[in-house]
Amino acid sequence: MSRRPGFELKTPKGTRDWVGSDLAWREDIFQTISSVFKRHGGTPLDTPVFELKEVLAEKYGEDAHLVYDLADQGGEICSLRFDLTVPFARWLAMKKITHVKRYQIAKVYRRDQPAISRGRLREFHQCDFDIAGLYDPMIADAEILSIIAEVFEALDLKITIKINHRQILDGLFAVAGVPDEKMRSISSALDKMDKMSWSEVKREMVQEKGLLEEVADRIGDYVRRSGDIYEVLQFLESNPGFSANENMKAGLHDMRLLVSYLEALDVVNKVSFDLSLARGLDYYSGLIFEIITKPPSGNVAVVSGEGIQSSEQRKPEPSQVGSIAAGGRYDSLVGMYGKRPIPCVGVSFGVDRICTVLEERREKAQKPKIDVYIMAFSGKDSNGFLLERMMVARQLWDAGIRAEFAAKVKPNLPQQFKAAKDLPLAVIFGQDELSAGQVRLKVLLPDNDENDTKDRGQLVSREDLVEEVKKLLKITISN
Repeated sequence: MSRRPGFELKTPKGTRDWVGSDLAWREDIFQTISSVFKRHGGTPLDTPVFELKEVLAEKYGEDAHLVYDLADQGGEICSLRFDLTVPFARWLAMKKITHVKRYQIAKVYRRDQPAISRGRLREFHQCDFDIAGLYDPMIADAEILSIIAEVFEALDLKITIKINHRQILDGLFAVAGVPDEKMRSISSALDKMDKMSWSEVKREMVQEKGLLEEVADRIGDYVRRSGDIYEVLQFLESNPGFSANENMKAGLHDMRLLVSYLEALDVVNKVSFDLSLARGLDYYSGLIFEIITKPPSGNVAVVSGEGIQSSEQRKPEPSQVGSIAAGGRYDSLVGMYGKRPIPCVGVSFGVDRICTVLEERREKAQKPKIDVYIMAFSGKDSNGFLLERMMVARQLWDAGIRAEFAAKVKPNLPQQFKAAKDLPLAVIFGQDELSAGQVRLKVLLPDNDENDTKDRGQLVSREDLVEEVKKLLKITISN
């Protein structure tokens, strides 16, 4: 069947192919993250890539339109999973599990407007770690924040953990005068503060959400404050209107507990208390957080006698990829699927965005894919020594050494040297070496040339080849 005229062969919008060294590099990141998860007692979980549509319904607030719905296939209306949290909650309720530390690394799907250069895709990986079960307040939350710090330390990325609390946010809205029925829609508008200016967010609150302008102004006075967690707590606790609100008091009590635990875990210096952080998903109920790649010195407000500086006064440099991880507490989500609510808190790492950040400092040529290239001198009367090259390759592969040879019966020497360009070592032989049970082991120069006759390499026996290759690889890699 021929391709129709005008058809463009490409990946779907917001997706990409992964291949070769890029894929291996991403797998290394997965392993780094999962090793931290395992260190904290995580149990791996895998769930279907699609769920019943009703399982996902009414969980994502104004982002619900980003869910990919599937056609009816035999009486069940399904959708591709939007995140890994809701499937985890469904699994907990189905299996009646009350305590677990679970992690999952899998793809999720969103009908978002993609920007691949900034790590915003429609198909992407998330790496989730969640703690489910009834524990004393804020202990599990503090462990999640510690896991975040450990993951990014292992990835050698400087980050800031921006935190807030949904009860503090609800209390702040109530004191500002937001009607109960508008709480979630105003929270969704506020969630855009990392992408829009306050004037744009205010315009949405007033013109699209129907909020009174004076109420929006009061919200703006509060939420444009962020910085050192101790200073923001002091600001909130010193406001008489806040101290009279029950939601605010409960949230502040949680945050004071959290601070003491973060001090013990040596994480508090990575945290910024950001009152504009809202997290638009409807299921969050307590602590919420997002992680950006800026160090605290570039994100935390300077506190002076005039009070905490607003975000517009600081004018921080915008993060090109946005948040690279996020999460929070969701104590009521599991109860939506069963009779028994199970408190949960968790974090989701956006691996594709992390890759985008790490790509800037990555040196692809630092570590070659192949360590040894196997060559043969093949003259007019030579058979190319293909079988012998295969046997040497097998010897090296069995020892865990990355090796390759030309997939030709009689390759010429210039072709082989060209294929070995930028590789550390070459194994070279002809009839004389094979007759003596030997091969030549040659360290290749960056611009190796087959006409370089000054160094023909060292003669080694076939029995000693693996040992000698490993010795030379250690030297060449260290150099």
